[in-house]
Amino acid sequence: MGHEPERIPVLAMWSAPRCRSTAFARMMAERDDRAVVHEPFSRVVDFGEVEVGDRIARNEQDVLAALRAIATRKPVFFKDTTDFHYPALLADDDFLSAATHTFIIRDPAEAIASHHALNPNLGRDEIGFARLHEIFTAVQAATGTTPVVIDSDDLLDRPAETVRAYCAAVGIPFLPDALSWEPGMRSEWQSTSKWHKSTSESAGFTRSRSGGAEAVAADPVLRAYRDHHLPYYEKLRAVALRP
Repeated sequence: MGHEPERIPVLAMWSAPRCRSTAFARMMAERDDRAVVHEPFSRVVDFGEVEVGDRIARNEQDVLAALRAIATRKPVFFKDTTDFHYPALLADDDFLSAATHTFIIRDPAEAIASHHALNPNLGRDEIGFARLHEIFTAVQAATGTTPVVIDSDDLLDRPAETVRAYCAAVGIPFLPDALSWEPGMRSEWQSTSKWHKSTSESAGFTRSRSGGAEAVAADPVLRAYRDHHLPYYEKLRAVALRP
C-alpha cells in the first residue's frame, strides 16, 4: 500500500451486468445530493466517447480525469458494469484508494438469464463477475480495507434496511423518500435504453418473476458460464452487508 492519497468525494458502484445497479442509481438520482454519472467506463469502451459532466471523454483516462473534475464542484455517484475490462482504472492506485468503491451482486444464474435474453451472443467474460471481483480485489489492495458489497436480492427483499446499511457503511445520510420514484426513461439511459427498460417502468425496488436460473441450468453453455462465475460471486457474497 502506497501513500495515503487525498480522499475525493466520488462514490462508485460496480456491478456485473443485470445485477440491478440501474435501479440503485435511480435511487441515488432521486436523493439529488450528488452528480449522478451513468456508466462512463463501459460507454467509453463501447461507443468510443462519452459525455461526463461538461467533458467528452474518449478513453478511460479521460473518464477518470472528468470524474475528478466534477468532484471538485459537487460530490459524485457513478455506477458502471463489468461487461468490459478497465486496465486504466486498475492501474490508477490513487483513484482506487481516494474514491469510495462499492459493489452490487446478484445470483449469477439469474443475471446470466437476464443478460442472455437481451444478448443471445453473450460471451463468458462479459457476464462480468470475474472482472467485478478483480476490481474489488484491486480496491481492497489499494485501501487495506474490505469494500462495501450489497446483494441485490437483499435490496429487493428488504429495501429500506439494505439501503440504510449501505448509507451507514459509506457515511452518507439515509433518505427513505428516495426509495420510490416516478417511472420513466431517463435521458442518460437513452443510448443503452433496452438495458434499462425494466427500471424505467419501476417506481421502486421490486422483484419481477423469473425462472431464468432453471433455463441457465438446462443449457450446457450457459451452465458452464454460471459455473465459471459462481466462485467470484460467492467470494463477494461472503462479505456482503447483512441488513
